[in-house]
Amino acid sequence: MAKRVAIVGAGATGLASIKCCLEEGLKPTCFERSDDLGGLWRFTTKVCSVRKRPDFTATGQWEVVTLCEGKQESAIFDAVMVCTGFLTNPNLPLDSFPGINNFKGQYFHSREYKHPDIFRDKSVLVIGMGNSGTDIAVEASHLAKKVFLSTTGGAWVISRVFDSGYPWDMVFMTRFQNTFRNSLPTPIVNWLIAKRMNSWFNHANYGLIPEDRVQLREPVLNDELPGRIITGKVLIKPRVKEVKENSVVFSNTPKEEPIDIIVFATGYTFAFPFLDETVVKVEDGQASLYKYIFPAHLPKPTLAVIGLIKPLGSLLPTGDTQARWAVRVLKGVIKLPPSSIMIEEVNERKKNKPSGFGLCYCKALETDYITYIDELLTAINAKPNLFSLLLTDPRLALAIFFGPCTPYQFRLTGPGKWEGARNAIMTQWDRTFKATKTRIVQESPSLFASLLKVFSFLALLVAIFLIFL
Repeated sequence: MAKRVAIVGAGATGLASIKCCLEEGLKPTCFERSDDLGGLWRFTTKVCSVRKRPDFTATGQWEVVTLCEGKQESAIFDAVMVCTGFLTNPNLPLDSFPGINNFKGQYFHSREYKHPDIFRDKSVLVIGMGNSGTDIAVEASHLAKKVFLSTTGGAWVISRVFDSGYPWDMVFMTRFQNTFRNSLPTPIVNWLIAKRMNSWFNHANYGLIPEDRVQLREPVLNDELPGRIITGKVLIKPRVKEVKENSVVFSNTPKEEPIDIIVFATGYTFAFPFLDETVVKVEDGQASLYKYIFPAHLPKPTLAVIGLIKPLGSLLPTGDTQARWAVRVLKGVIKLPPSSIMIEEVNERKKNKPSGFGLCYCKALETDYITYIDELLTAINAKPNLFSLLLTDPRLALAIFFGPCTPYQFRLTGPGKWEGARNAIMTQWDRTFKATKTRIVQESPSLFASLLKVFSFLALLVAIFLIFL
């Protein structure tokens, strides 16, 4: 009989978990508290509690209590996958803004934002310079009378359109680039990144340059922000010192700025209210999870947390890879190390000690995208073997190493293998530019360009030899 798996949450990682369970012959049931997408869906079903059964040490089973339309139900599952993510509870730090209770205007968290019409002819303050805060500030600037964007630490702002018009992530996120970055001392990497970020515009001149350029902070993706700043539509300001009835005072300046609406783009916190703290305990913005997935102390590895991670890369393929590995653990195909070894690794990760090389992932849940995924792929024998491919399929090997690290690579081999993965990798640039090449331009052949390609190819071969030597 197939093992029954309860999946809590029907977001992107929940859907991936359902798919992986089905691929491995398990029987998933997904619980989703909203009325949006789900899996083997139980819409508008709240998970009240997930508790270990009295015979847990022998069976590893869980009792899941749910509430739907006022009716409470209980069911037994062989395993549980928690897919609620880290964007669950809006963080509204009102205590950090003296006078906010006296403010006569409107204020709300960015999660409540739906349409920019509410900003028409208003003076707007957006607090927080993440991607959400920046997007809202830019949208508001097209309708509002004045827009302020308050940031305490600044941020690097990059365009989605990178070198030669290529998408930024397809240029930045390659195995070659990742290997190169991780081989350099952190100060040099930070200097190179700062130089690259400032090649679009000088962040210091726009009041955006990050104060802490050692620890990694997720860059802000926004093509419009520099243009809105230089035209005076968005004004960058430091932290808010005080909120008054109809205005705010920023630090380092006594001037009051009239404000009608305040948007708190101050992020989220996460919690697992349906789990006892003896199962998963959240401390300092992280949980004690082996590989960011399994509670290290449980006698039976039958509960997995999917998507509780912040990679410098796409969360969707990260969550999918986590689910692929976790499902094989739940199925019993992969055995986890003893608890003592897992706890030791978890404690070491939680220290967030910088290695001195590559980017500095010093904040909770942050990790290197390619390195982490490769770690999980290796465990399920799904990591592409570049040495073997260099002999059997050199074109594919070069595309994997020097080209974009797209999720097709994660489906070349192993469980969940996709037969179309190779072709998808070799033709990904064609699909990338199909949307932009709506006018075909005939390019005349160039002798210099041909010679450059030959020398570039030779340089690639030398680079491969040096790296894999």
